[in-house]
Amino acid sequence: MLQVWLEDGRTIIEGRVQVIVTRKEVAELAGVSEATVSRVFNGVGPMKEETKQRVLEAAKTLNYHPNAIAQNFARRRSGNLGVVLPYVPKVHLFSTYFFSEILSGIGAKVKEMGYDLLLLLRSPDEESDYIDMFRAQKVDACIILGATDTPRELEQLKALEEGGHPFCLVNQHFEGERFNEVDADHQKGSYLAVRHLLDKGCRRIAFLNGSPQFSSSGDRLEGYRQAMREAELEPGDPGGSQPHLYYEGNYSRTSGYRAAARLFEHRYEIDAVFAANDRMAIGLMQGLRELGWEAGRDFAVVGYDNSDAARVTDPPLTSVAVPFYEMGSLAAERLLSSLNGEAPAAFQTKLDTELVVRQSCGKRS
Repeated sequence: MLQVWLEDGRTIIEGRVQVIVTRKEVAELAGVSEATVSRVFNGVGPMKEETKQRVLEAAKTLNYHPNAIAQNFARRRSGNLGVVLPYVPKVHLFSTYFFSEILSGIGAKVKEMGYDLLLLLRSPDEESDYIDMFRAQKVDACIILGATDTPRELEQLKALEEGGHPFCLVNQHFEGERFNEVDADHQKGSYLAVRHLLDKGCRRIAFLNGSPQFSSSGDRLEGYRQAMREAELEPGDPGGSQPHLYYEGNYSRTSGYRAAARLFEHRYEIDAVFAANDRMAIGLMQGLRELGWEAGRDFAVVGYDNSDAARVTDPPLTSVAVPFYEMGSLAAERLLSSLNGEAPAAFQTKLDTELVVRQSCGKRS
């Protein structure tokens, strides 16, 4: 059976026109022109809210449903918001708190705004660039998660910007660039974590950081250094006088677990550890427990992200709460609103973080 949809809501089935409800009928009931009905459903041009609501009420009364394919064709859009995710073999990406929370926020906002979500997995060594998905008209805009500060990545992002393709980075920024960004105040969050340890009486505070390819790693390092120096203490530095106070992982639980053996060698020189995310903190706690060193008893520990796992560790993990869901939601809202001319085309937003205190810092005073 051959079925073709026309833009005005009619259907042609096997050569015969099946009249359902037309755009003209909606226009007559709402007391507006057909062009106004079209603008309302295609999201084109400025519109008085009263007029828009009148059209929507008329459409609801008549049970009018404009065809999505025709709408997108008229707007020359796909109707999709793309989300680019890093593909890492054997890593359960969607089970990680960071990605699941951001994706939930994006998904809820995309649905609310009448778009569809298209996930695109991309290997770090993949030759194809971001601009390909725009050339293929797969997406109208895209949110990029897991971007890394490398020359190749920066080159591709600049190509997107120069081509006028709307995109937004979440939880990543590039020094000297003005890409659309929704980020969190990781420097402040890190500062709060270390300040709390200092207030508990800790002085030899080690830092377990993530990869320097992520801007959040640098931000957290700066917050750690700021708090330590305010207390007139020398922070950990791999190339300085306190190398035993600085460790680096890759934000995985395994990397935290592996860091435990190295950190245990300096256990008499360390009384607290600040880890740049909960997964590394939990892996570290597990590894040190196996070596006989207990968090909350032998040393204090603070994580970062305030993931669900932080609440159920033994002991429960003090952690910095990051509004990942809100970051995803806001990125989608700003990006899609800018497509429709309802918001500025360029934006940089930074959301606040806060410390959630639990039992992993022991009872030092």
